[in-house]
Amino acid sequence: MNHPELLAPAGNLKKLKLALRFGADAVYLGGKSFSLRSYAENFTDEELAEGAAYTHARGKKLYAAVNIFARNADFKALERHLFLLSEIGADGVLVSDPGVFALVRRIAPSLPIHISTQANTTNAEAARFWYEQGAARVVLARELSISEIAAIHAAVPALELEAFVHGAMCISYSGRCYLSDYLAGRSSNRGACSQPCRNEYRLLTREGVPLTAEEDERGTYLLNSKDLCMIDRLGDLAAAGVCSFKIEGRMKSEFYLATVVGTYRRAIDKGYSPALMAELDTLTHREYTAAYAFGDNRETVSSGESQRTGTCAFVAVVEDYADGRVTVEMRSRFREGDTLEYLSPSGTGTVTVSLLCDADGTPENDAKLVQARYSFACPVPLERGDLFRRRLF
Repeated sequence: MNHPELLAPAGNLKKLKLALRFGADAVYLGGKSFSLRSYAENFTDEELAEGAAYTHARGKKLYAAVNIFARNADFKALERHLFLLSEIGADGVLVSDPGVFALVRRIAPSLPIHISTQANTTNAEAARFWYEQGAARVVLARELSISEIAAIHAAVPALELEAFVHGAMCISYSGRCYLSDYLAGRSSNRGACSQPCRNEYRLLTREGVPLTAEEDERGTYLLNSKDLCMIDRLGDLAAAGVCSFKIEGRMKSEFYLATVVGTYRRAIDKGYSPALMAELDTLTHREYTAAYAFGDNRETVSSGESQRTGTCAFVAVVEDYADGRVTVEMRSRFREGDTLEYLSPSGTGTVTVSLLCDADGTPENDAKLVQARYSFACPVPLERGDLFRRRLF
């Protein structure tokens, strides 16, 4: 398989550094405004500059999402934001709105433009249109099959194609949803989605009698999509012309990010094996699907339950290692004598917790304070940013 770019989400500066450490070739992120994840922590102007410098120092790339559907009142502040992205050397901006596209071309012509999946690019003629307008890349609609992607690449071979390979999906066509705005007054197309599609719904008869909409004995989540997972189909996507494999999840945890990025890194470098799917199953997730990769698929709705428990729990983040002891920030309770698995870019292994102490060096039997610092003996020289997890089953 060719080695396409592995593109990871970065919800904040700490996650940016973690994603790069676990093998991402590039990250995508948003400032405090203008991207479609306004409830993520996101980046201040100073953090954008720091993130770009950190990324470029490691030979990696940084893309900034500017993919809201803009209103007239947005454009003055948008100009300032685009100037900043140009000054820090962003490697691309993700755009959905033709007006924003035109603004980028006019005031920041050095910024490569990537057409966001929100623009619903589903055919070769649309891809050709964006290329002729000056777009460097199109993030393909999630509804496309691999054969349709191959046809787009054949028609416009100079246009870079990016495709989602993992993560949560929206039930609406390429994310163009108005349900959140209708029910909660929070517009998905302005970055404020309340995710009403994840709710369980009931139907009412004309007489007002409630009816549970059942697909089986567990009921149904009428609009809730399964999670995308293409870990075993990356070679097919690369052969079809996809140059960037995109992971969803700017609002996901460090545990999610490290696990998914590290697993896809190994798949790209060494090829797929069933062990990689087992690694992805350590995370809490909805049932996995290949979505529309092989044509129409009516089995993308997660009708039984919203999520399933992963095989592992996120326990701690490594803060330091010295003199045979590891210092961690606790995320989930653990105790003296517990067997924990560590997760690092080089792989996984197990450690038995012994000589557990709190931040002051006082011996402890129980690490129960969330985000408190603890240390314990560890024969493996771990590094800052490595993680610990506990096997549940």
